[in-house]
Amino acid sequence: MKRRSFMTGVSALAMGQLVSGCNNNQKLSLKVKLLQDSVPVQLLGEFRKVLQEPINLKFEPESQLNNLYKSLGNWKKQVEEKKKQSLWDSIPLIGHKNSEIPSLVTLGDSWLEAAIKQKLIQPLKIEELGGWKELSPVWRKLVTRNEQGELDKSGLIWGAPYRWGTTVIAYRRDKFEELGWKPKDWSDLWRADLRDRISLLDQPREIIGLTLKKMGLSYNQTDLSQIPNLKKELLALHRQAKLYSSDRYLEPLVLEDTWVAVGWSTDILSLGESVRDIEAVVPASGTSLWADLWVQPTGFPQESNSGKTTDSISISKKWIDFCWQKEAAISMSLLGDAPSPRLTSINRGDLPKKVADNKLLLPDTSVMDKSEFIYPISEKLIKQYQLFWEEIRNS
Repeated sequence: MKRRSFMTGVSALAMGQLVSGCNNNQKLSLKVKLLQDSVPVQLLGEFRKVLQEPINLKFEPESQLNNLYKSLGNWKKQVEEKKKQSLWDSIPLIGHKNSEIPSLVTLGDSWLEAAIKQKLIQPLKIEELGGWKELSPVWRKLVTRNEQGELDKSGLIWGAPYRWGTTVIAYRRDKFEELGWKPKDWSDLWRADLRDRISLLDQPREIIGLTLKKMGLSYNQTDLSQIPNLKKELLALHRQAKLYSSDRYLEPLVLEDTWVAVGWSTDILSLGESVRDIEAVVPASGTSLWADLWVQPTGFPQESNSGKTTDSISISKKWIDFCWQKEAAISMSLLGDAPSPRLTSINRGDLPKKVADNKLLLPDTSVMDKSEFIYPISEKLIKQYQLFWEEIRNS
């Protein structure tokens, strides 16, 4: 089970073997560190076909998003150390060997604020790309921020979304056939039938957020203390929960220890047909959204203000724009367990039936319109979440 930080299968290893088999004498290269299984290997073959020159593609998978975030910190430290490099460091066999800084790295949107604040990444100059212009405003808003990592329509672009997903309700079909109803919305989690039958994410913003949504409010409320009955609703949901976990929440569902699990769409979709009795639904009143982004590490050569680019920058932008093209976006959505953001600006009638009819992969527009990204919040509000969470969990 993955999403934010957990291991998946081995298909990305095959990707690494495929792309590393290129001619090492080629001058041009694109090195990308990405979340394992987040890009179908077939897409790399398609990318090769659109390039005008032979390029060494080096796509290196990492099983956990938090490891990719740590790598950004290591590369920044490497750059800082290089600036104060001594004579001894520059002599071969004596100085330590630095790792090559990749062109692009996968970063989850929840890490974006911290990465910007800590100067682990640098802005992308991609406004002129055709794919950027085709994205729905919600995606452009997500990555346009000021230097404190806050949403700012006048800010810079700090990431390029390439896949996304939702928080969903997974449930055992067999158990609900006996009950005679199926979950459709967050409010169903409070029904008496599910007492001590639910596994919840160990994530305050997610669980308090879905409770706010059940109450007809936003995930991004600015003051929890002003919401009547919030604590009462959270305590009632807490009594329904059998466990809290962000990585093992599907195991008890598979083993029939729980009947319902709140989790991430990629985890459910990755199960495929392996567990036939498990279904999932995106809540009708809307849910939280997440996205994986391409970001550029600090220390990678930047585009000059005059617009002059190096070959490596140019190839990076070609890859980003390629991911947003209609054909590539459809392929990513068909072959992977998360859709491309480009799908939300394509008419559903122009999509393959397998994509258009999969409501877990691509929820109805009515549900998407009521769904939200979980945006950064103030230190004051963070403390409110912590206090609510501790009080509920310790009750």
